Amino acid sequence: MPKQSEQNKLLLEIYDQGYNNPAWHGTNLRGSLKGLKLHELLKRPQSKQHNIWEITLHCAYWKYVVLRRLVDGKKGEFPRKPSNFPKIPNAPTLKDWEIDLALLEDYHLKLRTAIEQFSNSKLYKLPKGSKVSYIQTIYGISSHDIYHAGQIQLLKRYIRSK
Repeated sequence: MPKQSEQNKLLLEIYDQGYNNPAWHGTNLRGSLKGLKLHELLKRPQSKQHNIWEITLHCAYWKYVVLRRLVDGKKGEFPRKPSNFPKIPNAPTLKDWEIDLALLEDYHLKLRTAIEQFSNSKLYKLPKGSKVSYIQTIYGISSHDIYHAGQIQLLKRYIRSK
């Protein structure tokens, strides 16, 4: 395996801070999902708004999309449907939640490996059909995790105040 560049190390550090490593910005995505009860995962702030569980699947889906872009993978291989905001089970249980949390973790690790192995010479190139470079895409998925971590933290605060 080729020696990891300083740039790839920095990208991995940023990527992990958004998901599961300590960071200056506060709670990361994985931290925002700890210790939730089933009713907290399912509660909607309003009837047509997403709940924490759906946001979690949305985050897993976009890790899959970025992974697909980095490795030039095929569309349609994400195990949950529909895309972007996959549906949660009809009669959801905490066991189902654990399975979906594992899906998020799995895609985080797969994407982490792809970032680690990504060619430094391609970082500033555009993926096929994209308007943003690979490096912008990697930064973007990190920002996406941080954004949704904040959203989940606000939802938890709202739910627990009721």
